[in-house]
Amino acid sequence: MAFRFLAVPSHRLVEHPQSLPVDERLEPDLPPVHEAVERALSGAEFRDMRAKDRLRALLQGDKPPKLGAPEAGFGASAVFAQPPQDLPALLRLADELEGLARREAGERALVWKCGDCGARYAVPVALVRQVSIRCERCGTPVELNATRSLGEESLIDPFQGAVNDSRRELAAFFREAMARGWPVLVAEDRRVTPPPPQA
Repeated sequence: MAFRFLAVPSHRLVEHPQSLPVDERLEPDLPPVHEAVERALSGAEFRDMRAKDRLRALLQGDKPPKLGAPEAGFGASAVFAQPPQDLPALLRLADELEGLARREAGERALVWKCGDCGARYAVPVALVRQVSIRCERCGTPVELNATRSLGEESLIDPFQGAVNDSRRELAAFFREAMARGWPVLVAEDRRVTPPPPQA
């Protein structure tokens, strides 16, 4: 199941089958990777319950959600967290998500790109030395100089990177929604989506 989080002011909530307003809405900027949000919430708790279990209970429980959908292709929305009573629990969840992202960030590496063919090279930060190598693809010399790198990235599989990006985005989103005093809603994506990448 894929989830979509959003927040709107309480006075703008509408009943399903109407759609929630798009002009006054807050959403996390999540990577477009199927199931990244569900994996991002793995190991996190909200109000003494696994966050994923709470989402499933809200969206697939005995009482179906009644609020408007975010847009076509999504089911009705349910309230995941409501200020002010859920403020402390949601802030704890945000802290937990950021902690999980830090713990699973992986080793850091500096990245360079070949000037001719664009091939990318990553070297763990601890092993960086100023050297010149030949590009494996086109043979052009590539200067591995720390001051000329494209920046720092994590040496983790791309899907785990998307999961950690989702964790950080959700944490920032939860904090902003609570700061505005807006309820956090969740809806199920009912569009056909490809399976997740295999690890």
